[in-house]
Amino acid sequence: MLGRLRNITPCQLALLLAAGATLTIAAALAYEHLGGYRPCPLCLKERIAYYAAIPAGLLAALMLATGRQPFGRTILVLAALGLVWNAGLGVYHSGVEWKWWAGPTECGSLGDLATGGSIIEGIETEKRIRCDEASWRFLGLSFAGWSAVISLGLAVVGFAAAFRRPSTAQV
Repeated sequence: MLGRLRNITPCQLALLLAAGATLTIAAALAYEHLGGYRPCPLCLKERIAYYAAIPAGLLAALMLATGRQPFGRTILVLAALGLVWNAGLGVYHSGVEWKWWAGPTECGSLGDLATGGSIIEGIETEKRIRCDEASWRFLGLSFAGWSAVISLGLAVVGFAAAFRRPSTAQV
């Protein structure tokens, strides 16, 4: 099994990065639109790295397949660094959910706003999605926790593709 993994080319790993990011976004959108789980502001920020990793993985695969190794590898490193950042954001978000630290102000409640105008009344009637309440957990991890795990996994794939030895760099 490990021998087969060593035979995966950087181009294939770049495609795996794009596919993994695509599946992650597809799952998030399915939970949102089919499952009724509305994302909080931090959840939406966590999607950005996946949206960026999809074209980055595809472009890197194209660059690697056409002999533009340095450019393809640079794209992969940048995508992987973005996913590492995203994993940190997922850990931060998980900590907010577990009440280990406070979240950003855009994730708080509306209770501290002064009442009195029609705009404020409209805001108060709109259900605000809070970042400090996990709407779903599986194996003890919320969406934010799973985002951290998936981001780290995809970052490893990106770095592996970028730094794979030239002897396995055939397409």
